[in-house]
Amino acid sequence: MSKPKKPTFRIQFHNSNQIYELYAHAVSQSQMAGFIEIGEIIFGEHSKLLIDPAEEKLKREFANVKNTYIPHFAVIRIDEVEQSGKNRILDNDGSSVTNFPGQAVIPRKS
Repeated sequence: MSKPKKPTFRIQFHNSNQIYELYAHAVSQSQMAGFIEIGEIIFGEHSKLLIDPAEEKLKREFANVKNTYIPHFAVIRIDEVEQSGKNRILDNDGSSVTNFPGQAVIPRKS
């Protein structure tokens, strides 16, 4: 008889003008009022050749974290999914592309 499969959740939340997308096995209402508790964060196994810098940054940030507590107002959505994907950090508009710094200068026609 096999063990029942743990549920997998995709959590999206705002953090420092960015959107974090994490996959975890445990999500619940925290006993601290106004917070969501996230535990058992899932990090994929990678080959030595391909390393995603965003996921590596998240892996370092949450390396020794048993549970993290996210304020309700920062949570965008929580989905139960069939399988985990890549943890990632997106720009505030939801894209993974950063705008080039500075303003674009468009010459006027005279």
